[in-house]
Amino acid sequence: MERNAITLTNEQTQNDAGCSGGRQIREALTRLEQVVLDGLQHGHFRCTISSAIGKGKRRELVIEAGKSHKFSIPEVELAS
Repeated sequence: MERNAITLTNEQTQNDAGCSGGRQIREALTRLEQVVLDGLQHGHFRCTISSAIGKGKRRELVIEAGKSHKFSIPEVELAS
């Protein structure tokens, strides 16, 4: 039941991101959801999320949880 609540919350976030964000933001949110759900199913996990501003003002987002997943988000995807 809690899994549905997490999914619903993330779907709402994805819908919000879809209005003002782009493909990279949606992919990052989908990956983050999967990392959390996998960790909860396993029973315990550690996840680190970091970001920095890279070339061309792109946001370099890194989600680390066993593996590293890197997303390069253009500044225009952040516009509201």
